[in-house]
Amino acid sequence: MLGNLPEESTSFVGRNWELFRLDRALRKHRLVALVGPGGVGKSRLALRAAHMAVEGFPDGVAWAELSPLYGDRLLLATVSDACDLSDHTPRMPVDALCEWLAPKHLLLVLDSCEHLVDACRVLVGDLLTAAPGLTVLATSRQPLGLEDERVVPVDPLPVKGPDALELFAQRVAAAGGVVPPAPGPIAELAELPADGFKTGDAYQAARWICQRLDGIPLALELAAAQAGKSGIEEVAARLTSRFDVLEATEDATVRPERHRTMRTAIGWSHELCAPLERLLWARLTVFRGDFDEASALAVCSGGPLPSTSIGPLLERLVEMCVLRVIKTPEGDGIRYRMLDTIREYGAMWLRALEEEAVTAQRHAEHFLRFAERADREWLGPEQAHWYRRISAVHTELCAALDHFLRTAPARALRLAGVVGFFWSCCGHLHEARDYLDQTLKAHPEPGPDRTRGLWALGVTITLQGDYGAAQVVSDKCTLSARDDGAPEGILEAAYLSGLIALLTGRPQTAGEMAAHAVGRAIGRPFDSPGRLRCHLVQVFALTGLHRLEEARELALSLREGCVDRGESWTRAYLDYQLSLIALFCGHPRDAATHARAMLEGKQGIGDNFGIALGLDALAAAIAAAGDAERVGQVYGTGQAFWSTVGHPQRGTPELRAVREQCERAAREGVGDAAYERAFQQGANSDLAEGLARALVPPSG
Repeated sequence: MLGNLPEESTSFVGRNWELFRLDRALRKHRLVALVGPGGVGKSRLALRAAHMAVEGFPDGVAWAELSPLYGDRLLLATVSDACDLSDHTPRMPVDALCEWLAPKHLLLVLDSCEHLVDACRVLVGDLLTAAPGLTVLATSRQPLGLEDERVVPVDPLPVKGPDALELFAQRVAAAGGVVPPAPGPIAELAELPADGFKTGDAYQAARWICQRLDGIPLALELAAAQAGKSGIEEVAARLTSRFDVLEATEDATVRPERHRTMRTAIGWSHELCAPLERLLWARLTVFRGDFDEASALAVCSGGPLPSTSIGPLLERLVEMCVLRVIKTPEGDGIRYRMLDTIREYGAMWLRALEEEAVTAQRHAEHFLRFAERADREWLGPEQAHWYRRISAVHTELCAALDHFLRTAPARALRLAGVVGFFWSCCGHLHEARDYLDQTLKAHPEPGPDRTRGLWALGVTITLQGDYGAAQVVSDKCTLSARDDGAPEGILEAAYLSGLIALLTGRPQTAGEMAAHAVGRAIGRPFDSPGRLRCHLVQVFALTGLHRLEEARELALSLREGCVDRGESWTRAYLDYQLSLIALFCGHPRDAATHARAMLEGKQGIGDNFGIALGLDALAAAIAAAGDAERVGQVYGTGQAFWSTVGHPQRGTPELRAVREQCERAAREGVGDAAYERAFQQGANSDLAEGLARALVPPSG
């Protein structure tokens, strides 16, 4: 069951009536849109409602955050990721997503649709047609405009009740201040005078702030951040002056009152910033999603903004509620996020400073260096960590590619070639293929970067199962590598050719290609990633040729080197081969041990394709050990993972016959009915729970 909902990082105040209406709407309508102005709390309300609705959707809740997307290019990929689909087929992505969601009873939350309304309208229409059990909850500043859409308006917190004041008080307390208690029931208090509050009464000042800011949650949070430091009455006085200026200079017909109030509150916070704080605020708007201090330092420092000031300035912007601290599931340190409404204001100032182009260039160059470092350290102990980091900054890498495609196609090709292999293992095959196609066309000049781009494209297409197209790219890659003469390019081209040969049932050819490339230059297996991958092809080829002792000896030697270096990608596939070898040699317990080791490695880098392969190997080993009752469940879990990549069971041909034989034996051992029940239990279970059960070895 899906459950990728963000944590509720702050307290939730009021909104009982809205939650009741929203709960009722989600029970009766398949498309519900929370509509309201920026800063009014649509996302927060949707998150609370989604947490409350989980029990009503057997397949869970998927949360897709759309605010980092600057166009509709990554919309399908973002929604697919939220739904746990990492499609490995060459189909149209929308077809794959429709097929994936068709049998599910699921709530899909699309947060921040306003800048992608047209694209969201088309996508949601397709999904609702294909998946009768799907319900969509969207947040937007305007409705999607689909038939049967149930629009639930989201208004500010009422200023004459307790909610706005309670939110303000809680946020003031979080900022280190205190709002005095009410002298009596709020309903019995006299109306505040239109011209302001009574000096010396902090409680009246707090009420006036809530009233003047129209109960808009984001505006109240910005004011509370200031009140926690300088005092409530001072904030009220400053706001009075700010609104007096606004009302004297701005025509109320130009912008609706609530928009003017929100813009004024943000502008007031901006005015209270020191010059360097304003400059950092503007430059940080180049980030599409979360970012860490190292990225902010690399992209935003320079000119009047020294690198030594970035850390303290980030802390100051957090204190002012311009930035929010984000907890990461892996605990990789502090990351920051800027809300859309605040980012829009900062981006306006970045344009006014005429720094858009230079900041975008610094952003793109930083993420190119980031990807190059990940590539250089691929063979090291941080390999799994880099896979997670590459996945975490996916939207930033796409932003860098988009920028380079417009300004420096050669840099775009280099970046696409570097991240393509990482993306192919993290389920981003469609984006990898799209960007590699574009960059290769945009920069057709020969050279090592072109060879690398062709190699990454070939691997991507191979993993999609489109072997004919992959072979065409592989041939081009081989010719390009020969023309370059670079040893690493020749090795990578051989790996690609060997991989295609393995998956199309030609182990002899695969082994010869890999051996020829490795033999062209003296070296050790761990001298480079390309050389190591060619040795891996040789292990696969030897196993496919049933030269099992040779395959086992080479695999164990390579695995020892991987363990010494902390390398996980190759080690996982070596464990896969060692599992098959043990199975062929009649050692099912050893086979199961290696299969579980493979699964742990693939789980560490988020490779569902590899997990599906490992579960098939584990199920075969369990069947060979005679534990027929568990086989169906593990095969069912494997089928669930295969479905997340859009494929029926795949892998190297030598496993297929073994898998079918073991499955027949398991069915005969427990009977078709019992086997089918166990299979369905595994196939319908939560992916993480099913994998966790499979990883537990038998007792005794």
